[in-house]
Amino acid sequence: MDAVGTVTRLAEAAGLDRSATGSKAGVLAELSHAGFPVPPGFIVAAPADGILPSELRAAVDAAARAVPGPYAVRSSAVAEDLPGASYAGMYESYLNVDRDGLHEAIRRCMDSSRAARVGAYQAVRGQRTGGHADRGDGGSPGMVVLVQQMVNAAAAGVAFTANPLTGNRDETVVTAVRGLGERLVSGEMTGDEWVIRGGAVEMTRAGPDHKVLDRDRAAAVAELAGHVARHFGAPQDIEWAIDRDGVLFLVQARPMTALPGPVVWEAPGPGYWMRNLRLGEWLPEAMTPLFASWPLDRIEAGYLDGERATVGTVVPFRYAVVNGWYYNALPVPTPWLLGRVIVQSRGRAPWLLFNALVRVSTNPVGADRALLAGLEQEWRAGTLPAYRRLVEAGEREVATAGPRRLVEIVDQVSRMAGEYLWYLAIVGGSAWKMEGHLAALGRTSGLIPGVIDSVQALLTGLPGTEPALPGHAVQSVDWFLPTAGELGTGAPTGVDARHTKHAATRVAAERAVVAALRDRPRRLHRFGRLLRTVQRYTVAREEQARDLTLGWPLLRRCGHALGDHLTRQGVIGDREQAFFLTREELTAALNGDATSRARVAAARRALWERQRRLVAPLTLGAPPRLVGDPLARAADAARTREAVPAGAIVGQPASAGRATGPVRIVTSPEDFTRFAAGDILVAKATSPAWTPLFARAAAVVTDGGTLAAHASLVAREYGIPAVVGTTDATARLRDGQVVTVDGGAGTIEIRSLRD
Repeated sequence: MDAVGTVTRLAEAAGLDRSATGSKAGVLAELSHAGFPVPPGFIVAAPADGILPSELRAAVDAAARAVPGPYAVRSSAVAEDLPGASYAGMYESYLNVDRDGLHEAIRRCMDSSRAARVGAYQAVRGQRTGGHADRGDGGSPGMVVLVQQMVNAAAAGVAFTANPLTGNRDETVVTAVRGLGERLVSGEMTGDEWVIRGGAVEMTRAGPDHKVLDRDRAAAVAELAGHVARHFGAPQDIEWAIDRDGVLFLVQARPMTALPGPVVWEAPGPGYWMRNLRLGEWLPEAMTPLFASWPLDRIEAGYLDGERATVGTVVPFRYAVVNGWYYNALPVPTPWLLGRVIVQSRGRAPWLLFNALVRVSTNPVGADRALLAGLEQEWRAGTLPAYRRLVEAGEREVATAGPRRLVEIVDQVSRMAGEYLWYLAIVGGSAWKMEGHLAALGRTSGLIPGVIDSVQALLTGLPGTEPALPGHAVQSVDWFLPTAGELGTGAPTGVDARHTKHAATRVAAERAVVAALRDRPRRLHRFGRLLRTVQRYTVAREEQARDLTLGWPLLRRCGHALGDHLTRQGVIGDREQAFFLTREELTAALNGDATSRARVAAARRALWERQRRLVAPLTLGAPPRLVGDPLARAADAARTREAVPAGAIVGQPASAGRATGPVRIVTSPEDFTRFAAGDILVAKATSPAWTPLFARAAAVVTDGGTLAAHASLVAREYGIPAVVGTTDATARLRDGQVVTVDGGAGTIEIRSLRD
């Protein structure tokens, strides 16, 4: 730069060094040269003191005559808009500047480089302060000023070519407001938000301006952003504007900063990995590090204790953590595994596994007599009372227990809960397998459709299945989240009257079946015997699920007590940070390692916040050819119709019926107060602590879950439709959208937006 400064047309600056153009102008010059729709303009580099000599003012005037006004006057610092430093909001920008005001706007923009906030930002990043263009003498990160023709914007906004919250490179997020995008970028308001993945263009949030873009224009913005990302070979954050004639312009592009690493969903090993199987039903989101490395390990060990006691050996159900989410794999039935299991169980395993996994779906009455009734009795007489005694003993001593005793309590209660989970899986888990067989017999007997719409009419209102909300009910078995007792969630309302109504519906359905099969006594006998068996296991499943988390208030008290101890030792900043350590780190701290782990815990919590927002696939890997996907088979058996409406979201049919209403996406109990009667409850999953919402919901839709999930069971007792296992309904639907939920078909049809 010469002593008086320089002015360079933007179209001629593509080949210049960034020290002469600054980052913002250099990028836009390169993109303009490459054919992108960048508004015309010019670049001004002034002397270090920010004073514009007369020669430079004349050059600015000449350049302005070639570019119609009004103008946008913005910074273009050398160190701005870089992968590690965006400088967003650090410098002043001036919009709608007329030609007479250009000199003053350029000077003031230059002066903003000396603001205290800029110096502090540079100091944190180890950059020199000073603010003007680098003159080649080892000076500071510099700044020039970019002057462009102002876009008369009808709509404007930003677009990210990777999801900034999750790091997903397969999604482009577009945000839009009416008029200038400055309101959005400055944080003055939130705009409409669109997520584009593959060929799907979904509006995920309606801002105050509402319907700023239509689907085609949102897709066009995403396409422009994608071209910019491909040009630079990295995810980009762009600013865009659409003028009153509908022309789309690119007004800024920069690398995305602080972007989480790419999210890859790959099977962690051979086999078929399912998010909804066993404990996965109770883990609706990413896990915290301490739970994943401690109670989860003990629960899994206890599960194998129960299996070993029943089978005589262990059939390895592997589990893994993928991007913070729990996955469980079906055993791979190799000849070596089958031989070992047979030998170690002394021949008992094949008979037991046949009854528990195969016969329960083809002859539930036979499986009940041969195996399941005995296991149910073991649970009622042995496991449940032992679990209660262990929890009660821990409650009596937790207030005075030292750290090592607290660790022992967590180990013991978690492992006992795992053994309890085995009985829930083998006994209560039989209910949905039996239900599929009952549905198939109902169809072949001419009962479905016609006499009844779904076998679920025969399984509702059963004694012992009344919705309840004990204090130990959880949002997740991850012990970081508070229980219903801690939340103070009110008990479900109208339970008795509703249950009596559903019981009457069930009795009427049973009478209709008897009447329809009266002239076929053998079929009536067979159907009646099967129905009584399925009803008994439906009740057992409810009873078992209700008390699985009996020990969770105690576990949380232990976790908080350990957190308090580590806080006093200076290892962490507060008790909740303990949940973001690993078991190994916690043990080391209890053994005298005083290393501060507050920063590590804070970073892990930030990672967990990102991971819990991910749309985790329900399965990873391919199902074994001989086994297939048992959950999918059960869902298909329960489905009342095969045709799927165009554009519908498809999941598993969990509770029959149809309902239409506005979507309300619920992510935590903090959202409960926003939930109104008649809303469609949409969530990643529901949990026992969410039961009160069902009294107000018109229907329930979840990303995860199966026929045996909490949402499925409670929705039936409340008599509302439910569709589970959609994978991504929370990402594809948005608040206020009107949808129709068909709980028998397992579909959600999008109707319209609420005005």
